[in-house]
Amino acid sequence: MAGGFGTRLRPLTSHIPKPMVPVMNKPMIEHIIRLLVDHGIKEIVVLLFFHSEVIRNFLRDGSQFGASVKYVKADGDYGTAGSVRNAYDLIKDKRLLVISGDVLTDFNLTSVLNFHQSKSAKATLVLTRVKDPLQFGVVITDAEGRITRFLEKPTWGEVFSDTVNTGIYVLEPDVLELVPYKSDYDFSKDLFPLMLNRDMPLFGFEATGYWRDVGNLSEYIEVHGDCLKGLVRVPVSGKIRDFPDGKVIIGDGVRLPEHIVVRGISLVGSGVTLGDGVELSNSVIGNDSSIDRDSKIVSSIIWDNVQIGSRTRIVGDVIASRTIVGDDAEIEDNVFIGEDCIVGRGAHILHNVKVWPKKIVDAGATLSRSLVWEDKWLSSIFTDARVTGTSNVEMTPEFASKLGASFGALVGMGKYAVCSRDSDTVSRMINRALIVGFMSAGVNVYDLRAQPIPIVRHELRNGRAAGGIHVRKSPLDPDLTDIIFFDGDGRDLPQSKTKAIERLFFGEEFARAPYNAVGDIFFPERTGESYREDFLKNLNLEKIRERKFKIVLDYSYGVASTLFPTVIGSLNAQVISLNAYLDPKKLTRNRDEYDSAIRQLQDVVKSLKYDFGFMFDGGGEKVVVVDETGQYVNEDRFLSLVTKLFLLANPDAKRIAVPFSASKEIDLIAREHGVEVVRTKATHQALMDAAYDPEIDFVGGTKGGFIFPKFLFATDAMFSVAKILEMTAIAGKSLHELDKEIPKLHMVKRNLDCPWSQKGRIMRHLIDNVRGMKYETLDGIKVVYDDESWVHLLPDKERPIFHINAESKSESFARQIADDFQSKIMTWLDDWRNRRQHDT
Repeated sequence: MAGGFGTRLRPLTSHIPKPMVPVMNKPMIEHIIRLLVDHGIKEIVVLLFFHSEVIRNFLRDGSQFGASVKYVKADGDYGTAGSVRNAYDLIKDKRLLVISGDVLTDFNLTSVLNFHQSKSAKATLVLTRVKDPLQFGVVITDAEGRITRFLEKPTWGEVFSDTVNTGIYVLEPDVLELVPYKSDYDFSKDLFPLMLNRDMPLFGFEATGYWRDVGNLSEYIEVHGDCLKGLVRVPVSGKIRDFPDGKVIIGDGVRLPEHIVVRGISLVGSGVTLGDGVELSNSVIGNDSSIDRDSKIVSSIIWDNVQIGSRTRIVGDVIASRTIVGDDAEIEDNVFIGEDCIVGRGAHILHNVKVWPKKIVDAGATLSRSLVWEDKWLSSIFTDARVTGTSNVEMTPEFASKLGASFGALVGMGKYAVCSRDSDTVSRMINRALIVGFMSAGVNVYDLRAQPIPIVRHELRNGRAAGGIHVRKSPLDPDLTDIIFFDGDGRDLPQSKTKAIERLFFGEEFARAPYNAVGDIFFPERTGESYREDFLKNLNLEKIRERKFKIVLDYSYGVASTLFPTVIGSLNAQVISLNAYLDPKKLTRNRDEYDSAIRQLQDVVKSLKYDFGFMFDGGGEKVVVVDETGQYVNEDRFLSLVTKLFLLANPDAKRIAVPFSASKEIDLIAREHGVEVVRTKATHQALMDAAYDPEIDFVGGTKGGFIFPKFLFATDAMFSVAKILEMTAIAGKSLHELDKEIPKLHMVKRNLDCPWSQKGRIMRHLIDNVRGMKYETLDGIKVVYDDESWVHLLPDKERPIFHINAESKSESFARQIADDFQSKIMTWLDDWRNRRQHDT
């Protein structure tokens, strides 16, 4: 399969397809062809799409590799299985091995074929273990190798193993008959699930050896490092010359100068000219390139026919073919220069810059990065529907403008987007930069300025805009800024669209609008009024007003303080407001500040003998509560109490939804009312998806977020407060009274430090460990002991942490469960650390 665009390898792949990108001076597809031939596979069909003529011209009929090569060019994107199906006439009636032409591997394919035949399999997936399984399909097999479950590109909550699908398959001829012709059909998403459902013999073979999907520019450099270290078996031509501090492999026609410094291991291709005093360190130099005297090349990949002048310094970079670098130039780390460029004498290119093909950097010029990119920006931007970066360091106006243009390109010229923010000054700056990006892509903008997040979702729900964003100071870290992305219906932007934005962003191929189509900016006037009208319409105002509640509200210095007072005034409640003004410096609270705010809320409620104390988060989405006795109610118990209130106030309710990690108290309460509990993943997107189910009446989160679908499909702290007042009035019971009546279980929570690279391995060990026990794997692993006892094991998706949450009616048993799994995980981590120490 050789039809990939290689978007994330641009500018290197601007004029060549990804399989033609060189690794150790040979195109990746050549390494694959030679591997196939080495294992007796000589009839090869290459599936083409992007820049197909480049691959045809290189491989020709394949005879130079000892193979017979034929070609099929797709006329559209039919997915992985659909593309193979298009070659049916050339491959029918033959056992088929499918492999990508843009990976690097030295797997023993003969062993794969033997395994497939021994199992009488219809399809065999070649599997391998990786440190970070998120970008691949995770596969679980039984002891015989039969596949029992797999999941394409999971989240950390869905990772059950570090064993992933490599995209190498062995298929029996009749399997392709399951694939519809000229249709978008994928092996992992469509064909293999179909085979699994039909109970066809589908097996996984865990291969040993090296495998790497060269998915981005950083990985491209890393792959060369692996090759130079000998971690992968790839054919390299040349003679080895040893030096005191390293060695160099030289191709035909290379004469090393008398004075040369060699550190580590380097490869110098055929016909290369090296000047006196050149220093090479862990680098690959392409064929027929030249490096003039006293230049220093460190950890870099230089392609064919590159000319590098005297006294240049190139560190950690990639320079594509036919580029000329002048004397005294300096190129800092992580620079990627496309083909046919000219870098003038004395030019200085700062780190993390990409130079597109045929561009000229003038002599003496300094080319600075247009964006401050840390390493994380080089592989992915989004966490769910959110982008987070260090304020004015990673999250800069330049970055935001480019991101806005990328989202704008996805939204489409002439469409509308909604933009909003909190009161922070950085948020204002980033919001304006995003607006500039939208407008440059021809997108018109409704700027809501400072608004709570629920207002933005409510505004989007009216259908006037195709998407939106909200910029806020991170509630977790005052140095960070978040951008939250919304779809046209107000829900979080789905992964398919965040990935599309990333492709546009990294490929830098978003189109700018012509001057007469640049977007406009509007400032809607009735956003708050519309929200308020809808808000009050969805409440039983008579019941609330009759009760004459006394409440304390802590606005946490957030933008809810600009809107909610106009709503709460309609509820006939006596209100004491705390921190009811905008203060950007106090939007993020550390643990001590949060605890102090809770204590203040408790003291005020208790001393005044009020009915409730509520505290909003800065964005107006979540709320915490203090009951009439001044007692703080933790988030898990709060969900149980609100669930009970809802079912008392809504006796006709049939189904409710809560996260997979929520307390079993919910099930015990629901059972009393004859209500079904639907469990979801613990993400806001999953909760919102549940809210769209017309049969679900209430959705409760474990972090103070509640959804009442008849009003809004997302969490809204302001409406939650009003609804809690309404339900309390209808139920005729206070929170404290309910707390004494409903079932109470004990939850023990542990957070273990766990390196990112070990999360998948730990999950694999856990799956193996709990076999034979009753367990569920909707979001992490939940082991169920009885109706009241369970443990939830979940790797954190944003931090190097592993969560253990255990619950039971017996606090000692909950602690025992948590201790048991903590001990196991720590043992596995200690084993890994000991092996790593031994290896070094």
